[in-house]
Parts: sequence; structure tokens; C-alpha cells
Amino acid sequence: MTTRILPAVGDPDAARSLTTLLSQLPDAEPAAPVTDSTQLIDTLARLAGEALDELPEVVLVHERIGPVPALELIREVSLRFPSVGVVMITTDASPHLFADAMDSGARGLVTLPVGYEELANRVQAAAQWSTGVRRHLSSAGDVFTGPGGTVVTVTGAKGGVGATVTAIQLALAAQASGHTVALVDMDLQTGDIASFLDVQFRRSLVDLALITDISPRVLADAVFSHSTGLALLLAPGEGERGEEVSDRSARQIVSALRSRYEIVVIDCGGQMNGANAAAIEMADTALLVTTPDVVAVRGAKRVVRMWERLQIRKAEETVTLVNRFTRNTEIQPPLIQKITGTRVAAAAVPANFKELQAAVDSGRLHELDAKSTVKQALWGLAGELGIVKPSVTAKKSGGVLAKRNSGTFKNDRGSIGIPRRRRGGPADAEGTR
Repeated sequence: MTTRILPAVGDPDAARSLTTLLSQLPDAEPAAPVTDSTQLIDTLARLAGEALDELPEVVLVHERIGPVPALELIREVSLRFPSVGVVMITTDASPHLFADAMDSGARGLVTLPVGYEELANRVQAAAQWSTGVRRHLSSAGDVFTGPGGTVVTVTGAKGGVGATVTAIQLALAAQASGHTVALVDMDLQTGDIASFLDVQFRRSLVDLALITDISPRVLADAVFSHSTGLALLLAPGEGERGEEVSDRSARQIVSALRSRYEIVVIDCGGQMNGANAAAIEMADTALLVTTPDVVAVRGAKRVVRMWERLQIRKAEETVTLVNRFTRNTEIQPPLIQKITGTRVAAAAVPANFKELQAAVDSGRLHELDAKSTVKQALWGLAGELGIVKPSVTAKKSGGVLAKRNSGTFKNDRGSIGIPRRRRGGPADAEGTR
């Protein structure tokens, strides 16, 4: 039986040495090495999306892989792709590291410099384990074997630009289309999702922060089931407790949610910390919300540059949403795209806070009128991001998505986007908050 092996090694010299040894293993089919954690996860997700059998039997993770630390990367691979045997390559073969690697889901360690016999034994053991797991999964139709749910993070260029309203409406749109959806409040100090949805809760993200193995039962105990069908994981009521959620625990939480829900929408607020930075790094789509004014656009540019410096996300991999848009504003979406270097969403949210006032004040944002142009624009954005099933969502939101997806904008008063800005109607000066 052929053993497919995918090395994840950032160092070119180590990659060449490892590839040479792997090519000498009997019945081995080594793939070209991937150079960082993002490339590894993307490659595995693409292969898993095609078929479970397309995944490699063995993944080799070098201790110096980045930007996600090796042990955290091993944990994420083990959670998202449970049929892949992961082997860690390290210079430290101490019992402490061995225990940490096993806790993270590794099937073995290979010490540097790599020897042929040790490498062959570890790869063979991991491949046999992987084959057994796949045989079990193939006989259990209800076991999740896909690449994982879609994660969308929503971040504000600064406070008050509408990130929370955007996150809630995106989650509602996805849920209304038939997806299972988790809405996470990772604005750890000032999160307001509970207030917007009139929720009284006892458990929060903090309850999962110190748990090393988040089982489905543990996750279910921390999640609040909302009347809309959304699964809510909320920020702590005491803001100072937000410091207990580290980047490591955030990765575990996001991975656990991804494995249980088809869509995971995360409100990251307008402040950066280790937890929401980890979420943004793991996200399939990172949405940055700004308003068309100088202060907010400068804030958006500052956030994007910070993400690039910290190797969280590149500017071209970020989508910017323009909120409180009016046709006569001096700062138009094309200028925002040029300034930030991001891709500006075709959907833009009109400045019409009067439509939201009653729903926001009563904590019933989920009952916002379907005729609201703000809601229609945000549900249109959900279609643009690919997190809804168009036929159902179009019915719920007055047909906006069906028209947007078909490329037809005639008589589409609720759909606000770049192609129709010249025909925008009068707008209130406040917009969503």
C-alpha cells in the first residue's frame, strides 16, 4: 500500500534533507513540502473537500513551522482531519515535549537530525493508524469527515462602526438558509451580542479557556441556544475575565466550533488581542467593517497594516465592508480599497439607523423588519461571502439575494452595491452602530 506523506517544513535546508529521506522509504509517495501553517491547512482542506481518500495518510510537522506554533498546528490538524496521522519533527525528545505532542494529537516524534530507521518506523506506524481510522469512518455515515465549517470573522476598524450588527445579521442570514450556525462574541471586554439579542446567560468563552480537550458535550454546555436557532458563545459578563482567553484556547475553541457547525461567525470587536488575532488567522473570510469617514478609514488602514506586521493576514486576503454609505460622501469605496489594499465588498450598507433604532433599543435585532434596507444589504453581503443558500435567503430577505446572484439589479431598491451607487436614495446621517 502506498503511503502519501505531506511534509510541513519552513526551513529550506531541512525540507530538502527530509524530502531526500522520504523518497527512499518503501511504498512512500511524498508530496512537495508546504512552508507554513496556513498553506498546510489550506492544502488539507482542499483535499478533504474533494474526498476523504484524497488526504495524505501522514503529515510531518517541523517544530519551527509558523506562524502558528507546531503544537497548536498539530492540534488543529487532528481536530479538523482526524484520519490523518501527524508526526512531529523536533530536536527536543524530552518526556515533557512527548507528552505535550501526544496531548495535541501527534502519533509520534522524530528527532533531528532525522535518521532513516526512525523516520521509517514513525511514518509506518502513523500510516497504519490512519488506515484503521479511515476504515472505521467509512463504515460510519454520521461521522464528520469534511474539511470543517466556514469561519467568518467580523472586525471593526474602530469602535462603533457596526461590527456587531453586521456579525449578527450575517449569522441570521446563514441560519435562515438552512445552515447550522454558531455566533461567537470574541469582543472579550465590551461584547454586546447578548444585549442585541436580549440574552441572559451564565456560561461564556471563559468557561472553555482552560479546557485542553473540548468535547461535544463540554461545548454544548457552554453554548446558548437562541430562539432563532443560532448557537451563541458569548463574551464574559465581567470584562476583566477576557484576559483568561489566550490565543491557544481561542484556536481550540474555533477548531471545536468549526467541527460542529457549518458556519461560524465571530465578532472580534474593534480591539486586537491574542484571542481574536488567532481567530482572524484561522478564518476562511476576515471581514473588516469601516465607515466612509477619515478617522474610520485611517483606523482600517492601521488594522490591516498591523495584521500584516504580525503575519495574521495579508491585506489582499481581507474583505472590507463600507457601512453607513451615502452616494454623496467624499470617501467612496474605490478610494477605501486603494487606501487599505483590501478588497471592498460589492454590498455596502446604507446609512439608515432609524430602521434599526427600535430593534436595537429593545434588544430584538433578530426581529428586524425584512423590508429594512440595512438588513437587505447585510443579507446580500452574506450571499456575496458564500455563507447562505441563495434560494431560501432570497425568500426571507425580499428577493435581494436571488437578484444579486443572478446579476440582475433592476428595481432592486434594497440591494446596495457599487454598481448602483449613482441611484442611491436619501440616507440618514447616523447609520448602523
